[in-house]
Amino acid sequence: MMRLFLNSLAASAGGGLTYIRNVLPHLAERTDLQVTVALSPNLRQEFRGLVGIDFLEMASFTARRFWQEQSQLPGLIRDRKSDILLSTGNFALRKSPVPQILLSRNSIYCSQDYYSDLLARREWSLWLETRLRAHFAKRSVKWAAVTVAPSAAFADDLSRWTHMPVLAIHHGFDREEFFRDPTPLQPEVEDELSRANSALRLLFVSHYNYYRNFETLIRALPFIRESLKPRPVKLFLTCKLAPGANPGAYDPQSAANMVKEIGVADMVVELGAIPYHKLHHLYQWCHIYATPAYAETFAHPLVEAMSSGLPVVASDIPVHREICGDAAVYFERFSPEALCKCVVEVAESPATAERMSDSGRHRSQDFSWKSHVDELIELARSLMTVGV
Repeated sequence: MMRLFLNSLAASAGGGLTYIRNVLPHLAERTDLQVTVALSPNLRQEFRGLVGIDFLEMASFTARRFWQEQSQLPGLIRDRKSDILLSTGNFALRKSPVPQILLSRNSIYCSQDYYSDLLARREWSLWLETRLRAHFAKRSVKWAAVTVAPSAAFADDLSRWTHMPVLAIHHGFDREEFFRDPTPLQPEVEDELSRANSALRLLFVSHYNYYRNFETLIRALPFIRESLKPRPVKLFLTCKLAPGANPGAYDPQSAANMVKEIGVADMVVELGAIPYHKLHHLYQWCHIYATPAYAETFAHPLVEAMSSGLPVVASDIPVHREICGDAAVYFERFSPEALCKCVVEVAESPATAERMSDSGRHRSQDFSWKSHVDELIELARSLMTVGV
């Protein structure tokens, strides 16, 4: 029986949290594994129903997490006689006592667009901090026995950046689990949706950050309104454009100011965070999923949207094309006019929308968390066999 140690201390929001939410249940079902998971204490309650996993709660301080992991985890891995370390948070142990698989899923470290964006925003401290983190992320690829990326496009980016081989294993999607919970959305959210009953409803699922490029989506709204008038248009966001309302150090004030300055406050609905198990209701309420992100590694909401039957309008980056194929239409990532053209194309052609919807449902079936876990375990066993 293989003993697997998961370092999930970095899972707090976004893709990291989505990852462990979906992977841990599949690991718990495996009878050929003994699994230990290091995670933050505030997440332990969420996994209280999982049996067969040893949860190791560790208070994790963001500013010191890297050094904390380097100093504490090797001893804990030895104590549990683990065979394989799975590092899920972009950074590897420099001297892992066992073969280590690094899951790298942060595209900003090798994104020139992101660094240029930070400089344009005069985010000097964040630019310097990201450069420092990027240094250790790059070194981590060299420290790990194998580095795994969630898409072939991002694996290619990582390989060019680090000059090291990187394996691509797609992240997954469990349709039955995603749509399982019948609990309705919060009453205030349903009220907002009901008030937009006659509008074209656009959706973007993300907490606020810079690389998701909210500003291009916001700048596209006046063009969309003009093109589709008199039909009203609403953009639903699963975040609040207010300081302190989102995880991370990103300041949404520029986006909030833009909403007011270009006169689209009546078009933007800031729902705030929606519980993951209720998200399927929100997708099914909306007409088009739109993402202007300029950097991505996989983009889980794209698969969720496709499975929900939403046509996708996405920025033209390799990851989006890999995940969506012909279930999406694509626009130049910093062009609000091109974004508008794509939205209007879908909104005004029911045949196009239906074709994309059917294609998306079919495409979403290609992603499976069970298959993802099976491939990871197979990789882990191969590392044990060769004694890496």
